[in-house]
Amino acid sequence: MEEQTASHTGWTFLTNHARVLAAVAENRQIRMRDLAAHCRLTERAVQRIITDLEDAGYLSHTRQGRSNVYAVDPSKILRHPAEADVSVASLLAVLARDDAGRTTPALPVA
Repeated sequence: MEEQTASHTGWTFLTNHARVLAAVAENRQIRMRDLAAHCRLTERAVQRIITDLEDAGYLSHTRQGRSNVYAVDPSKILRHPAEADVSVASLLAVLARDDAGRTTPALPVA
């Protein structure tokens, strides 16, 4: 898979940390290169994000041969005080529910 690092200016609804966490939750055996392409980040940025998420306890990995297998802790609470009662599981459920219903790329709303 080719790395897609097209830049984006302005703000977005999801942080890069949320994108990486959601992608790992979707595919626990995803390779760093594929994760970077999926999230449209550099591999270096994804490595830093994975380290951040592991250091904070949201994510862990085990070595399986030459690959990593990731595990997300669904019981962890989101970091921002405004989401002090929202778990990772709740966030991922909302994101997964949206993706499950999508059959075509999202169209702009007029």
